[in-house]
Amino acid sequence: MSTVSPPNSEQAASEFIETFNRIRNEVARFIVGQEKIVEDVLIAVVCGGHVLLEGVPGLGKTALVNTISQALDLKFQRIQFTPDLLPADIVGTQILIDKDGRKELQFQPGPVFCNILLADEINRATPKTQSALLETMQEKSVTVAGQTHQLELPFFTLATQNPIEQDGTFPLPEAQLDRFFFKLFVELPSHDEFSEILNRTGGNSAPEINSVATGQDILQMGRLLRDVPIDQPIQDHLVRVVRATHPTDPNAPDEVKQFVRYGASPRGAQAILAAARARALLDGRFHVAKEDIDRMALPALRHRVMLSFEGEADGKSTDSIVQSVVDSLGG
Repeated sequence: MSTVSPPNSEQAASEFIETFNRIRNEVARFIVGQEKIVEDVLIAVVCGGHVLLEGVPGLGKTALVNTISQALDLKFQRIQFTPDLLPADIVGTQILIDKDGRKELQFQPGPVFCNILLADEINRATPKTQSALLETMQEKSVTVAGQTHQLELPFFTLATQNPIEQDGTFPLPEAQLDRFFFKLFVELPSHDEFSEILNRTGGNSAPEINSVATGQDILQMGRLLRDVPIDQPIQDHLVRVVRATHPTDPNAPDEVKQFVRYGASPRGAQAILAAARARALLDGRFHVAKEDIDRMALPALRHRVMLSFEGEADGKSTDSIVQSVVDSLGG
């Protein structure tokens, strides 16, 4: 496949970068630091993917999602997941109404009927309720009482979870984790960032966030990504990276063979490719490079690699496993 840019690709790439930076700069008016997290969340959004944000309470995960929703002219809904939350509380249910003197069932949409859904502390809900999001996240639709209701596009689920509190939580199963485009870790702010957070939030007023892009802008950016070419050798490298997360693959490093039970799915490869295309455009290139694949491998694969019992007992992290794969293949 040729890396020659098609006609008007320069202008399209320039518009992509301009819109992306406009959203990022607007978010940065309220969110202090976290530049890499913000960029990766926005990459997932323009790729049409869902994001799992993990971090201890108070690091601004919910504020980040709320700020992004304000910067985009999109409908935003927030669900606080609790153990007593039911699937109908998310997707909606049939209710009995009186119409012209007759009783009939009518579908009452749940909060999932929005553009940006914040699933706060998603691991606090029971598996039955968590699974209610599966069709919604994958198919962008809801089926209740045999009727399928399409969600309005774009639609993104940005979920948060607390990694340190285990009581009253239900770890997301592999099938649910695989629906997330990225898993991102929200880190503790630096000293200077702490001070700036206090400056922005401790006064009488907070920065006002304006809508700087629409849903159609996001959909158009996503369509452009599909036109960004990838050479066959680069695509082969992507496939080798994903396959090398499986202990049965000949290219798998020793760390994978020893500590991994299951590797990443083809959905992981799809996520890397889409994100690498976005990364290439943001770097001013209309073709995917090897460094784009290596850069996007970690957030796309860390939640798709399942450690073996030995890996868990040895305290291994999926981050170190994925990094060892990238390094072993010349990253």
